[in-house]
Amino acid sequence: MPDLPAHASPGLPPHHSPSPGRLDGFNFSSSAHDPRRHALQDGAESQASHNEPPPSLISPAFTPPATPGSSTPSHPRPPRSIPVDTSLLSDAPAPSLLEQLPTVDCEVRARIPTTTGHEMWLHVYRNSVDTKEHLAIVFGNAIRSRSLDAERPGETELDRMTRGAYVGRLFPGRTSSRVEQIKRAAGVAPKASTSGGAKARIDSGYVDVSDGLLSPSSASSDSGDVQPGSDLELPLVRIHSECYTGETVWSARCDCGEQLDEAARLMADPTLSPSGGAIVYLRQEGRGIGLGEKLKAYNLQDLGNDTYEANLMLRHPADARSYGLATAMLMDLGLGGDRGIRLLTNNPDKVRAVEGPAREVVVRERVAMIPLAWKTGGKAGIKSEEVEKYLSTKIEKFKHMLSQK
Repeated sequence: MPDLPAHASPGLPPHHSPSPGRLDGFNFSSSAHDPRRHALQDGAESQASHNEPPPSLISPAFTPPATPGSSTPSHPRPPRSIPVDTSLLSDAPAPSLLEQLPTVDCEVRARIPTTTGHEMWLHVYRNSVDTKEHLAIVFGNAIRSRSLDAERPGETELDRMTRGAYVGRLFPGRTSSRVEQIKRAAGVAPKASTSGGAKARIDSGYVDVSDGLLSPSSASSDSGDVQPGSDLELPLVRIHSECYTGETVWSARCDCGEQLDEAARLMADPTLSPSGGAIVYLRQEGRGIGLGEKLKAYNLQDLGNDTYEANLMLRHPADARSYGLATAMLMDLGLGGDRGIRLLTNNPDKVRAVEGPAREVVVRERVAMIPLAWKTGGKAGIKSEEVEKYLSTKIEKFKHMLSQK
């Protein structure tokens, strides 16, 4: 019997496979000059020429999404949530709330193109308590601003479309912000209904005759009122305070940028957030003390103080943020009332504060935000001595509900 490699079968011709010792015509094997090896390879190549590999049964353009079986989920898992009810009596001190919510007004909204998931809409808000431009980042078409859709004196249809008060998608040549006017122009009856969701073409856009909405459809009715979503899934909400250092200049002192990215990932995924979601982005840099004072606090931290102590040493509250604006903005977005929301936070005070003085917004579930480094065993996320101290202070002094489990 010839001296064959251990993996070769003497009774079967070899199948086509790359030689482990060859790369682009070069042989890196220590036995490259072995005459017996050359003879064996020549014989194998001669037999292989008559035994080409069979064509693949799987198209090269298709990759199975996951291995079937109960142990391999084919869909992403939703984040862990905890039911909450702040109407029940609690021994914990209640956060101080504004007696009256501020007035807010959405000035403009625009579509922010993305490549996957829900459509994203950026809203700019003005209010009655400061001159800052606070933001709402809305995912999906089921959430709309009431103040944006409201009529404004003397405005034209172009004015309405320019400030984002339209339904569906804009397209070249569109002349009306309202679906019913587009339907009339197309000769479609306002209450027409056909089976199969027939569509009528209007210039470069479409109207779905079955519901009268432009495709991609919006959750607004013909009159601009927000239609109720499914009760099977509550919208996901994140109240996020601005953090220039963590979101823009890559600071590893905090996990704010990571939290913003994670909130957007969860809300953009239709599987994890079927009803979409909203990030209320408040201009409250440095937990309300501003960027300049925050940098002073950074220097005090480098001198050995934690973030809680540093704010107090600068004669600021440990946390000077307020959430009345967030409550008012959520109400404007149609997220108030008893139906409730899922709130993405680890902060117990934020749950009660966001609900408002008269529970204008109801938090039904709190969704935990676990640092990525904790979830992945250090394989992803922020890993630094500073961020570990920051998270420890959040747990010990700000009483955040955060664990590695």
